[in-house]
Amino acid sequence: MARHNSIRSRNLRLAAIRSFLHYAASRVPESLGTIQQVLSIPMKRYERPLVRFLSREEICALLDAPSPNTWCGQRDRVMLATLYNTGARVSELIGIRVGDVELDRSPSVRLHGKGRKERAVPLWRSTASQIRLWLRQIGASPGQWLFPNRSGGPMTRTGITDRLNLAYEAAATHCVGLKGRRISPHLVRHATAMHLLQAGVDLTVIALWLGHENPATTHMYIEADLAMKERALSTLQLPHSRQHRYKPTDRVLQFLEGL
Repeated sequence: MARHNSIRSRNLRLAAIRSFLHYAASRVPESLGTIQQVLSIPMKRYERPLVRFLSREEICALLDAPSPNTWCGQRDRVMLATLYNTGARVSELIGIRVGDVELDRSPSVRLHGKGRKERAVPLWRSTASQIRLWLRQIGASPGQWLFPNRSGGPMTRTGITDRLNLAYEAAATHCVGLKGRRISPHLVRHATAMHLLQAGVDLTVIALWLGHENPATTHMYIEADLAMKERALSTLQLPHSRQHRYKPTDRVLQFLEGL
């Protein structure tokens, strides 16, 4: 509590401690009493808010915000388009090299996800065209970072967040829906998932697209999509039941009169 860690962070750390203690139980059996006491500590319950995401209009305003007249602006345009197209995590976006991109046949990009797992995500034609133009400009070799910083090295998490915030500040001047919003790369990832869901893409495909190990994680997007719930509600017909007025029996009336 003194470090002001969120409940979710404390639960993650407790899960790591539990995993280690399960291992330690087989190695140090004389400490089983202490280990059992720690393992009995319950996870903290917390409220899970609905997933926030950006609308298509807000995403378009964000992608068009970086200036096409500067090197950083051109990189940011391609980088944000790739981020939205793939729904990549920040670490996955940072790790993309030129050799991970396939543009000749079926455009796609190979992402290096959690647990050293790789997945290929298809690229839209517009995104593939932007990447082609970007590669001609930087003259990149297969081992070079696709989105380098000014010195040619990989961008950092802070660097990507800062560039996204700059795009947000520019886009918020003419997109009313963006004003007052808290923007992060993960919010763009949520937008990718929600827009795929709204387009009718199956949840299993979205889970593969985002690299979710457990498809149940993807169900949170259904809970957040009010439009889908409204469409489901519109397909239901209201029950045609008449409200009957209660008519007491003679016995009840005699009982009431005798009170």
